Amino acid sequence: MSEHRKWHQENDASKLFDTVPEYIFPVDKASIQERINGIRPAQYAKTRNFLRGAVTFLSPYISRGVVQLPDLKDMILQQYGYRASEKLISELAWREFFQRVWQAKGDAILQDLRNEQSPITTHQIPAAIINANTGINGIDQSIQALYDSGYMHNHARMYTAMLTTNIAQAHWLLPAKWMYFHLLDGDIASNHLSWQWVAGSYSSKKYYANQENINKYTGQTQRHSFLDVNYSEFADMPVPEILRTTSTPTLSTPLPTTVVPTIEVDLPTLVYNTYNLDPNWHAGKAANRILLLEPDHFAQYPISEKVLNWIIQLAHAQVPGIQVFSSNFQDLMALLPEQYPMQQIYYKEHPTTRHYKGMEESRNWMFPQVQGYFNSFFAYWKKCERFLR
Repeated sequence: MSEHRKWHQENDASKLFDTVPEYIFPVDKASIQERINGIRPAQYAKTRNFLRGAVTFLSPYISRGVVQLPDLKDMILQQYGYRASEKLISELAWREFFQRVWQAKGDAILQDLRNEQSPITTHQIPAAIINANTGINGIDQSIQALYDSGYMHNHARMYTAMLTTNIAQAHWLLPAKWMYFHLLDGDIASNHLSWQWVAGSYSSKKYYANQENINKYTGQTQRHSFLDVNYSEFADMPVPEILRTTSTPTLSTPLPTTVVPTIEVDLPTLVYNTYNLDPNWHAGKAANRILLLEPDHFAQYPISEKVLNWIIQLAHAQVPGIQVFSSNFQDLMALLPEQYPMQQIYYKEHPTTRHYKGMEESRNWMFPQVQGYFNSFFAYWKKCERFLR
């Protein structure tokens, strides 16, 4: 019996966000498959916005490439059909849509992409957000759950971003980096563009939620907070006192000290990273398999030690024989003899691998036919739907 199932048998599943066990995201294949088998698209469609709704808890495995979106889509469609699965697949498509934006725009997603966020009173983060003591119970509990487990429900992410950018009037970038730092399912495109969507720099309007809305979806009964107002009051709301003190968190990744990997020169070399831990990539093929942890990458996109340790555990559980190497790509290349053919070095296309050399292979897309940049998800999804019906 997996630890995940054991915990749910011994505890009331409705209390998932009251005490989140560290092992809620196990790394073994059996537990991950158990979650895939537990997908219920109809329940997901009805309850996904509730913190205790029937979400899949697969996002960390999807972000790290362990669970491939096209495989998930095909399984869901085959088992449940299009009508029952449409909402779940469309939500999965948001992740792919954001990846297409990152693919097309590159580092431009690290700044206001469509509109200038306004008003802005700080480029730091409210200390109350970092300390999980904003006074909005549903948000504070979700931030604490993020620290404890590396996970935050998508609706809670929207609430946190809303409170930070549109109520506290902080620019979205540093808070987005802070959240990404703590997420097991951290994905630069999904994370940063979602923050921009909330802040109005990647959408036509800002996103707001009042106390009534937060209570409904977080299971709270809180009243008389600074968010317990009508929506019409948000436009002229001054920054609440509790959100005025700001801070700049220290975000840095302590990379492990690793030994020089053993390279068998008569074998191909497969280069993995924290976005590609696909266990089926050239599975069964004799190869040097290297998980590359680049200092330059983590200097730009830091993650916490907890997240990094979980990723390394996941890599060892999913990819037999993988060797972890904390160094930049050119250092890996320097380990290879001069006669080692570049066509024997393989990696997957991704915005984080553009400086790699060798044989670039395509990622596995749910909708490989739908390429390029789309100005909105709905334009993108309209194209995707043609390949589902």
